[in-house]
Amino acid sequence: MQFKLKKMGLLVITILMTSISIGQTKNLPAWQPGFLDIHHINTGRGDAAFMVFPDGTTMLVDAGDMSETHPRTTSSRNAKLVPNRSKTAPEWIVDYIDQFLSKKQDQRLDYALITHYHDDHFGEIDSLRKIASGSYQLTGIMEVGTLIPIQTLIDRGFDFPLDLKDSKVQSQERFASDAYGMIPTLKEYWKFIEFQYKESGLENEALQVGSNNQIHLQYHPKDYPDFKVQNIASNGNIWTGYDASYYSLFKKGEYPGENPLSNAIRIDYGKFNYYTGGDIAGIDGYGETDINGLESHVAPVVGPVDVATLNHHGNRDSQNPYYVRTIRPRVWIQQNWTADHPGEEVLRRITSKKLYPGDRDIFSTIMLQGTRDVIGGRLDQYKSQNGHIVVRVYDNGDTYDIYVLNDASEEREILTKHGPYKAR
Repeated sequence: MQFKLKKMGLLVITILMTSISIGQTKNLPAWQPGFLDIHHINTGRGDAAFMVFPDGTTMLVDAGDMSETHPRTTSSRNAKLVPNRSKTAPEWIVDYIDQFLSKKQDQRLDYALITHYHDDHFGEIDSLRKIASGSYQLTGIMEVGTLIPIQTLIDRGFDFPLDLKDSKVQSQERFASDAYGMIPTLKEYWKFIEFQYKESGLENEALQVGSNNQIHLQYHPKDYPDFKVQNIASNGNIWTGYDASYYSLFKKGEYPGENPLSNAIRIDYGKFNYYTGGDIAGIDGYGETDINGLESHVAPVVGPVDVATLNHHGNRDSQNPYYVRTIRPRVWIQQNWTADHPGEEVLRRITSKKLYPGDRDIFSTIMLQGTRDVIGGRLDQYKSQNGHIVVRVYDNGDTYDIYVLNDASEEREILTKHGPYKAR
């Protein structure tokens, strides 16, 4: 009897040790030369995607930072600041970058790309913001760029279709009554650019539509000849698909709002393709396909891709049927912060096998309870509904994995891994 108890005790200990071993968390393996890493960072305050290209060139796309003084920000409609409130959203972005930036590299961003001038993409001033030594408020990309040097900052420019630096334009009702203060935030942004140009050599450029070398590998480009970043759209200017030529949807003085002016790019690495396009849309006011919408124009030149972010966070004005059928990604990634996203009709379209055949996996950085209450079981089609979403591409673009990292933890350990996927 005593022998049996000892054996049972050993068995219990063995089971316990096995359970602890299985339950131990692991961190994302370090980036290696040849990997393309795309980290969709969740702070609860807007879009931010940190990228490490195959030769170590780095880029940040957007740095959302909505004001903490707006009731919507702290309401149940919106996500909470994660992982906690000990840092601002930009500070968490930089903390994330510090964790996953190669230790062999200098702490800097080779590129930062701002898709458009909305708070959840580039920041928003308010009475709680600290003031930098350059006399600008610390919010969004301005705070990121103060904490970590940026070599080249690319945005949509300021003079088309409206000259946003013109005082007469700034006094227009649509800007003067803007509750989210785009023009006041832009004024801080311009002070940031001027100060950082003198302080750290920051260069500011507008996205050059049609170019595939404005954003390029900085360190070992000859080692990865099949890598490029293709500029697709900006300010309603759309690449034709040939050379660097483009055509314009809008005329000078015609302002359709910020979303249609978003910068859009496609990243190609061998067979692998990734698309992201800010807040462009393609559904009209009646809920029908807008053939004149940005999605309808960019779809033919983007073409089929392996991974795509949802335009406009999956808002109901986006992902029109023609666009979904044309780009047909294997993986959809939703970067969002509100219970409005996704629209149920958007989810129906991106999961429809009638629009395009084959499997597709959907990942979201956050899913709020309000969305679950409204959409219910359809959300079970998501592979993951919370966390930082990392796309890691291997083998010169032949294969890739999707990692979901814990956004409630400062360690950002792996929650789930999906793949390998084969690039098409």
